[in-house]
Amino acid sequence: MTNARLDELNDYPFQRLRNLLDSVEGGGPMLNFALGEPQIGAPKLLDEALAAASAGWGKYPAANSIPELRQAIADWLDRRYGLSGATAIDPDTEIMPLNGTREGLYTIAQLVVPAVRAATRPMVLVPNPFYQCYLGAATMAGAEVGLMPATAENNFLPDLDAIDSDTLRRTVLMYVCTPANPQGAMADEAYIARALDLAREHEFVLALDECYAEIYDETPPPGGLQIAAATPERFRNLVVFHSLSKRSSAPGLRSGFMAGDPDLVARYGKLRSFGGAPLPNPIAAVSAALWRDEAHVEATRAHYRHLFDLADETLGNRKGYFRPQGGFFLWLDVGDGEAFAKRLWEHSGVRALPGGYLARDEADGSNPGQRFLRVALVHDADTVKRALQAIGELMEKA
Repeated sequence: MTNARLDELNDYPFQRLRNLLDSVEGGGPMLNFALGEPQIGAPKLLDEALAAASAGWGKYPAANSIPELRQAIADWLDRRYGLSGATAIDPDTEIMPLNGTREGLYTIAQLVVPAVRAATRPMVLVPNPFYQCYLGAATMAGAEVGLMPATAENNFLPDLDAIDSDTLRRTVLMYVCTPANPQGAMADEAYIARALDLAREHEFVLALDECYAEIYDETPPPGGLQIAAATPERFRNLVVFHSLSKRSSAPGLRSGFMAGDPDLVARYGKLRSFGGAPLPNPIAAVSAALWRDEAHVEATRAHYRHLFDLADETLGNRKGYFRPQGGFFLWLDVGDGEAFAKRLWEHSGVRALPGGYLARDEADGSNPGQRFLRVALVHDADTVKRALQAIGELMEKA
């Protein structure tokens, strides 16, 4: 027996990349710049905290994890976004630790997509290009996927005012990523406020993926919670997602959180009680220690700024390059991302992801990622410089 919804999905982007490159000989030892997996090493604090929490392996974790972790997250949200006093977040009702943020980004669609909306199939809106989890979540929940182009013409963020009224009536969930994966664009306060207004006016959930919020160039990106907290309706219709994978260079920890609308947080906990996997207690203790510490995050930001300085030096005079506002990806206009990725692999052994693999064709047949290459700057400076030089050589010839 097969699942027709699963059949609607193409192969995951990294499988498509393997299909493209595995039969072709690389031009040197493989350097993987396709996967957004930080390679600079997790802070020593992680190992120390894990050793201290080993007794926790002998207990089943609660659906909403340990109080210490929820409080550490609440304290961090206060430091980062000023959520204190009247705007303080409730760690018991408005925070849900996650076994990896992808868990929450996927499960929120299963939680909120009804059988019908406005007498027809419900709609989930995703930016195009997008993190592929959004597509899988919407499709497997039975929704129609509505594409919101995020191109250079609209500063790589969806044009919220271009969404027609019929689509908004059908919408049950909208994903927005800021800083954006893959383009590194940062939504300002007015943009987030407009998205929240639309969610409340049309009664859908706004899911703000803020997983790259701690990796920024000059200006810290605003967050959805700080904007919503200042409104009379507080966090209604809003959930935000954060991760330790990027902030603390710990992708293998699989730890993040969802925060916002207390009704959605409660319903998420109920759903998880039946089929979810709560964060193991020792991992929760480690996570609390990481959310409390800022020194390692400041060092991480400095590292990525240095990498972008290297990109400026190596690629800055080439058409198709721009320095992103946040995240750790380059989004390079190379004319044909798939063809360039293949030439790059053959030329140097560098693997990078064709932008078209992160997008879907629009109604007119165009793919907003087709011209682009996503390069994940997740290695040490010397390795990054070697890859950038190889990319620059090919861009010079294009």
